[in-house]
Amino acid sequence: MEYLYIFWLIAALLLIVVEIFTTTFASVCFAIGAIASGIAAYFDASINWQLIIMAIFTFTSFVLVRPFILKFFSKKNGDIITNVDAIIGRIGRVSERIDPKAGTGRVAIDGDDWKAISTNGEIIEKGENVKVISHESLIIYVETIN
Repeated sequence: MEYLYIFWLIAALLLIVVEIFTTTFASVCFAIGAIASGIAAYFDASINWQLIIMAIFTFTSFVLVRPFILKFFSKKNGDIITNVDAIIGRIGRVSERIDPKAGTGRVAIDGDDWKAISTNGEIIEKGENVKVISHESLIIYVETIN
């Protein structure tokens, strides 16, 4: 089996393609093992040695490479604030008068219109700027800017 190293390199490429679509960093560990086996096959190692090298390099990459890659490419959930949490602290303009007794009030922030309640129960007139203090579901709590 003179050209067995080509099989290993094709397997490594396919595993890398699989990794692109899964992003679990598991297929790349097998690809590292396949590349190592391809190198061994190129230097005429027996099939038994190729399989042993595949197992050793795959296991080693799972233990050493994968945790490093996961740490490098992953971000903790606390690093990125998204959705309604991203508007806390933002400034918006009252688009509908905020009246806690009448249950009315809306604030426009970056083109989105949010149901709003004033934090201290005051009436805030249309056109005033307010700061988002917190939210409960999709209702934001705001206060006037002094």
